[in-house]
Amino acid sequence: MAGQWFESVAEAHRRAKKELPKSVYGALVAGSEAGATLEDNMAAFRELQFLPHVCDLPFEKDLSTTVMGQDISMPVIISPTGVQAVDPEGEVAVARAAKNAGTAMGLSSFASRSVEDVLEANEKTFFQMYWVGDRETLAARAERAKKAGAKGLIVTLDWSFSHGRDWGSPAIPEKMDLKTMIKYIPEGVTRPRWGLRMLRAGKVPDLTVPNIPVGGEDPPTFFGAYGQWMFTPPPTWADVAWLREQWDGPFCVKGITRIDDAKRAVDAGATAIQVSNHGGNNLDSTPAPIRVLPGIVEAVGREVEVILDGGVRRGSDVVKALALGARAVAIGRAYLWGLAANGQPGVENVFEILRSGIGSGLMGLGKSSVHDLAPEDLIIPPNFTRQAVS
Repeated sequence: MAGQWFESVAEAHRRAKKELPKSVYGALVAGSEAGATLEDNMAAFRELQFLPHVCDLPFEKDLSTTVMGQDISMPVIISPTGVQAVDPEGEVAVARAAKNAGTAMGLSSFASRSVEDVLEANEKTFFQMYWVGDRETLAARAERAKKAGAKGLIVTLDWSFSHGRDWGSPAIPEKMDLKTMIKYIPEGVTRPRWGLRMLRAGKVPDLTVPNIPVGGEDPPTFFGAYGQWMFTPPPTWADVAWLREQWDGPFCVKGITRIDDAKRAVDAGATAIQVSNHGGNNLDSTPAPIRVLPGIVEAVGREVEVILDGGVRRGSDVVKALALGARAVAIGRAYLWGLAANGQPGVENVFEILRSGIGSGLMGLGKSSVHDLAPEDLIIPPNFTRQAVS
């Protein structure tokens, strides 16, 4: 929309805070416990520095790459996040924005829109699964995604149910019925534009998750699915290898921060790994992914694609991650803030901010392609990296 353009992800964040009810906004910004990991995810990028050139700089710059078999126009993809109640169209709006940006969508199994709807909006969609249910159920869920046309499977393993927050956890309702809506009227009054967006679209946030059912049963609420997840025994590496056998396309293991885990993921048949600490929402005091990336790339980067998420807010952050060996980055909060600020155009706005920043970084470093970036393009301070168990 005219007049809604923002020039930075930080500005999208500020607008999202003004736009969203307190409880919805709180769910987006929250990190676990003291938030030490959440803070380090962003602070670590600021410790890395560039030494730019001033002449013989490239005029033409190639940002394109491939991730999990998909050609993308820039090394940034959508990381899967749960129920996106910040906009009436939710994940479908994000998928369309990613398509218009020429990149891929990661869809959460805890999303508010079905894998079928999202793939209709963007055929370059990867389906993400938590370890919820028995093997038969998991295989059926993967088969559903395959039939819908998902181009890859992302298995998220980084979760320990460590969610207590020093500043308080946001209150998220079980479902949006009349009683609940009345309860949240005071919040809605303070953020009327968000409520009007929902009303104009003729819908309220749907807190059910349609990607969990594998038969004809009704979709569970978010917390119903969360409960199933909590009471499913955590997978073994043998379980991961079994699921890999059920999926004959690109297969990514998300949540890696240790070299030994990266190697086990490779042994289990992963074609990609996502270096991640769940956006600071897992075990607090885990180091930022950018700190452990170099050791993981050195250990397994010749065998699998390495994707990074966590703390990416600028195109320069993307350049730093690629210089340290990542194939691409996945963004989470950045696009959710764009979605809250201005719907689908807001997500497209975020992509353009990152695209511009990547281009500027390449020019300054004298590189014509994202594939030319290397550690030598950075000043890496002593003790920056964390060597996490080989």
